[in-house]
Amino acid sequence: MKLIQLPTQAFEQRLKEEMVENPALESGKEEEELYEKDEFDNNDDYEDYEGNENIDAAEINIDEYLSNDETPEYKLQANNYSDDDEDREIPFAAATSFHQDLINQLNTFVLSDEEHDIAEFLIGSIDDDGYLRREIQDIVDDMAFTQGIYTDEKRVEKMLLIIQDLEPAGVGARNLKECLLLQLRHKTPTEYVDLAIRIIQNEFDAFSKKHYEKLLTIYDISKEQLKKGIEEIEKLNPKPGGAFDSSSRVVEQIVPDFAIRIVDGELELTLNGRNAPTLHVSKDYQEMLQTYKVSKEKSHSQKDAVQFIKQKLDSAKWFIDAIRQRQETLFVTMNAIMHFQQEYFLDGEETKLRPMILKDVADLVGLDISTVSRVANSKYVETPYGTKLVKEFFSESMKNDQGEDVSTLEIKKILKTVIEEEDKSKPLPDDQLAEILKEKGYPIARRTIAKYRDLLDIPVARMRKKI
Repeated sequence: MKLIQLPTQAFEQRLKEEMVENPALESGKEEEELYEKDEFDNNDDYEDYEGNENIDAAEINIDEYLSNDETPEYKLQANNYSDDDEDREIPFAAATSFHQDLINQLNTFVLSDEEHDIAEFLIGSIDDDGYLRREIQDIVDDMAFTQGIYTDEKRVEKMLLIIQDLEPAGVGARNLKECLLLQLRHKTPTEYVDLAIRIIQNEFDAFSKKHYEKLLTIYDISKEQLKKGIEEIEKLNPKPGGAFDSSSRVVEQIVPDFAIRIVDGELELTLNGRNAPTLHVSKDYQEMLQTYKVSKEKSHSQKDAVQFIKQKLDSAKWFIDAIRQRQETLFVTMNAIMHFQQEYFLDGEETKLRPMILKDVADLVGLDISTVSRVANSKYVETPYGTKLVKEFFSESMKNDQGEDVSTLEIKKILKTVIEEEDKSKPLPDDQLAEILKEKGYPIARRTIAKYRDLLDIPVARMRKKI
């Protein structure tokens, strides 16, 4: 079950760990294998093979571990992956971290040793978004206890002003309001930049709640002037450290576990070959058993060695069989999902996704719901329409005005489209959205609209308003 849950990259890492831990397990296609497939059936329920240390070596049936058959059926072959497909390492340029970049800038200032130490401590207290979210007094106390630097709030505030002059603009701010003001003051002064500064400095609450009528009255300006001022604010970065961090962060690539292609109008499913390694039991270990079998005198140390070999061979057999079962489970589960959502995979239109829950797939393949959940939650499938997380194909059902079951994914997509097309100067409240969807054939309550809107990460009507 643990192997089933692992996506391809994590599975490869787990495989490497097992190869290191168990010398009786080897990979490769050229080694002659001597095991019989039927021996897998001798380990029902995969009992703890490390727990049999007290078995007398004399009781071990050596022939059980030796066979001269041809390559057995359990040897795992990749169906779309070869030795030539090995990953090529890509050289990455060494990136300077966000905090190191700030320290490099700090080094251009002429500061005393104490001032430099205080400033460097402040930089270390800045989070990855670029904010200093600690109280100055707490920082003063922390420096005294941990660094032996005894200073006061006034001196720390002075060093903070220096840090707030560094790039990116807005760094070292203690809250969003200060962050926006720092960035606006870095801009070339204009009529609208000055208006934006006054709005943020004096009427930040009204601005954040989009009380535009109040702002028009307070500053006695036109809607066009207010719009220009707000545009200056919208250009700012609320997370100045985040942009730097994302540009230097190594992004982990997604490796699809499955691939679905359309061949002659039919769907074809393949399991990523990296999930199907070629494994076999070490020939050297089998030869050790053979040597023990033919030897006339069996010492106590030899018996201990045979016991160790037996445990490692049992472990290797268990692991190979577990991988085979993982392959089969992944394939039959995804195959069932593919056929259940056949219309979508042939067309790519999300509104054609059928309502589907874990139980639907579990009933089709005869597996437990928890097993299907493990496959769905962590696996990706490459489709003609992009790489998707398998669990995205699952959704609850809801009846339309004609009594037909439709997917909640379809309703969410329609809701999102309606909101995107609304007049942003007069955004639609949830009750009006409910009426529009009802007219389209989806009788949904207002509270359900609010729930789907939250799931789509769409704010309430007032927060969607624009001048």
